[in-house]
Amino acid sequence: MAAVRVLYASAHHSTQEIADRIGERLRLRGHAVEIQALREPSDGQWRSAGDVLVLGSAIHDGAWLPAAEAFVRNNTDRFGSRTTWMFSVGMTAALPGPLRLLAEHAVQPRIAALVDIVRPRDHRRFSGVIRRDHFDRKGALLFRLLGCRYGDHRDWTAIDAWADGIVQELDVSRSGEPDGGPEGGL
Repeated sequence: MAAVRVLYASAHHSTQEIADRIGERLRLRGHAVEIQALREPSDGQWRSAGDVLVLGSAIHDGAWLPAAEAFVRNNTDRFGSRTTWMFSVGMTAALPGPLRLLAEHAVQPRIAALVDIVRPRDHRRFSGVIRRDHFDRKGALLFRLLGCRYGDHRDWTAIDAWADGIVQELDVSRSGEPDGGPEGGL
């Protein structure tokens, strides 16, 4: 069993709900999970130990929220020995076809820099919930002119599969055999 910390920064609860779902899937497989919001850039302190870190943030203007970015930058020297996964939550699935294809392959430099610091086992991008009240008037107008769609664009099957992949890697690394094996989990 691994001690897992799921840390996240969320603006409108979509990322929080994804973090909760990931944490719950890890708990169901016997891992000790602590889920914590990073709300302020001062939350950048590494407060407690854990074997594993799952770190995620909503994306605004092509970057992680300030609290999550600050956490990474304030702890650059601690990621080398930490088994870490990262996830980002944006609005790719809300975009119309051609724009969605471009967004799926686009590199967001500020996020890429964080991934370079952390060097996670995997960094996954998910789509979140997009509502009209997430935008100011100008942003909402641009959103509609581009043909984007409001709604809940989270792909829970993909999120669950990603979390299950983390569980499988943890189980293999703990026992040397898939799914805990006959002697695993000790």
